[in-house]
Amino acid sequence: MVTMRLQWQDLPAATREAVEARTGPIYAAATADKGLNSEIAATLDTRAGRIFVKGMNTGHPRAWTQNRETTINPYVAPLAPRLLWRVNDDTWDLLGYEHLDGPSVDYSPRSDDLPLVAEAIITLSSVRAPIDLDLKHIERRLADYIDNPDDAELLRGETLLHTDWHPDNILIVDNAARVVDWAWPTRGAAWIDAAYWVVWLISAGHTPADAEQWAAKVPAWSTASRRALDIFAIAQKRLWAGIATDAPDIAWMQDLAAAAAQWANYRRS
Repeated sequence: MVTMRLQWQDLPAATREAVEARTGPIYAAATADKGLNSEIAATLDTRAGRIFVKGMNTGHPRAWTQNRETTINPYVAPLAPRLLWRVNDDTWDLLGYEHLDGPSVDYSPRSDDLPLVAEAIITLSSVRAPIDLDLKHIERRLADYIDNPDDAELLRGETLLHTDWHPDNILIVDNAARVVDWAWPTRGAAWIDAAYWVVWLISAGHTPADAEQWAAKVPAWSTASRRALDIFAIAQKRLWAGIATDAPDIAWMQDLAAAAAQWANYRRS
């Protein structure tokens, strides 16, 4: 579900004033032109410097993701931008983050960004999912796309996963990959984020074999059995086929569906 993006000035005056109580005077607000999930996503120029703010109306169907991003941030910063404050006035729920100044990642085959993303995935693959956080489990998230429940268990693990390696979620800042948009943190096997990355690499022009070679730079990749990778690839093919069917006019979703199918067919052959 794609969320309609609003402008900063569309917020009620009382909500904007509540933010200014945290930031000091706001001199300018520039709405982000990327991202799908937040009604508000803007860079604020404030007395204390730039801040990135994102949020939703408290009645939004995905408003619960604000809680998820808030609770996960201490475990993923500084790979992720640091959460500075939260404002919830019972109508709007807004999160203020450290502003990251850098371009979105380039996944194309000869990109200099690829080693930086591999390093970020390596870092994340060593983060154990906090026991006290109510996270989704990857084997349950993908259960509808796996025929045999026993096969879904091959994805189980205790690593903290990001799961959404859309290039807009990866910014290159000071020669390092920083990972944003933590609305879907998940508990699962340590190799799974590298496997999610494979589909995005294929979509960007890599062959399946080359994409897997990049994934293999993540040490956790070697812990995945051939069967587990096959099951995950099939699940991705089915997942993206459904998404593409529901969004026939969104080109990148069609590209991802084709890439996921290409990977699954490569592994089957």
